[in-house]
Amino acid sequence: MVFGLGRKAKKEQAVEPDDSLAAAESPEEADAVSGIRASGPFDESEIDGRDGYVDLGALLITPSEGLQLRLEVEEATQRVVAVTLDLNGSSLQLQAFAAPKTEGLWDEIREQIGQSVGAQGGQVEEIEGSFGTELVAKLPAGLPDGSQGYRVARFIGVDGPRWFLRGVLGGAAALERQAAEPLEALFRKVVVVRGGSPMPPRDLLQLRLPKDASATPPPAAPALQEPERGPEITQIG
Repeated sequence: MVFGLGRKAKKEQAVEPDDSLAAAESPEEADAVSGIRASGPFDESEIDGRDGYVDLGALLITPSEGLQLRLEVEEATQRVVAVTLDLNGSSLQLQAFAAPKTEGLWDEIREQIGQSVGAQGGQVEEIEGSFGTELVAKLPAGLPDGSQGYRVARFIGVDGPRWFLRGVLGGAAALERQAAEPLEALFRKVVVVRGGSPMPPRDLLQLRLPKDASATPPPAAPALQEPERGPEITQIG
């Protein structure tokens, strides 16, 4: 498995802290947030240990043959803000965010993505997928021959206990279900390590380079620009 480091320029803005974060979840609330993710992705409390995972701090990733991981580094702070999984010519960008204890973020975030894509002259379509409601975003883009085409990204989101996990599929996986299956399987195996400290909703959970990994230059590939406030799309490609 190969690790690479990329660069990001913008920094997200935190919103006011949720005072209810420190309160314990009731069994009913735990059931409410677990629904769609009965078969993953998982919370750290739902696994026996970290052995066998690639430990990226807030995210635990299951190794896979041919998988390459690229860690996106914010230019201003030098912190890792996203991880991209490259496999079979497709990509899956992962980011985990703190979320309120009593409600999910995905419904609101889908609306924000649609507004942002529309402002760039693109279109979004809501579809039902393996992880519930998803978004397919199309943005205008120039083709190598000078003609006008578009770039496609498929957004998946899962609300967990006090966290939200966003995945962005690119390449063939954004267009073809069969091509997406290997990355969808890896998404299901992701484990989110939320931690017990209160955090403002939408704050990024901290990622880091594995202790035993050596960084290599990142391969050329499209990436999403870091959102200014929460997980909003600002650029594809």
